[in-house]
Amino acid sequence: MKKKIDYDLSADEKQILKQRKVTQKMLQDYAPDEIAAILLASAGRARELTALAQFQSIPSLGIGFAKELMAQGYYSLDELKGKQAAELFDAFEKHCGCWADPCVEDSYRLLVHYIEHKDDSKRWWNFTAERKAYRSEHGFPADRPVTAWYESGQFPKMQAYKAK
Repeated sequence: MKKKIDYDLSADEKQILKQRKVTQKMLQDYAPDEIAAILLASAGRARELTALAQFQSIPSLGIGFAKELMAQGYYSLDELKGKQAAELFDAFEKHCGCWADPCVEDSYRLLVHYIEHKDDSKRWWNFTAERKAYRSEHGFPADRPVTAWYESGQFPKMQAYKAK
């Protein structure tokens, strides 16, 4: 498990943890109902925090990727079992309404690999060759969005990483 999970806690949530002498790292050890009780939070918020921890436990996948999975309705690795990386990536692009940087597809490939093999030795960049081979053979869906992620305005933090 990753040493530091970004829970994106509010100031109030951090204060409650401090009062209860519970560290953010300790949250990984609690079930959603326990998190809800500790933080005086809703079941939905506890589910989000549990999902953030579970998704970020995969090496090289961060909070942004975890939040995107939740935005698509996924809250656990079990919900993603049996899914194919290309299908997840294509659905992500449709959800966003723009085509994404290739490293995002590599991240989906890592996600699926991790779910299938529980192999934490790989990082997203280990799947670049696999992605390229797959797309060379199968291409992209005909209805793939035409706007690039860096032109969409949806990813303001990533504007600096425009494709060159």
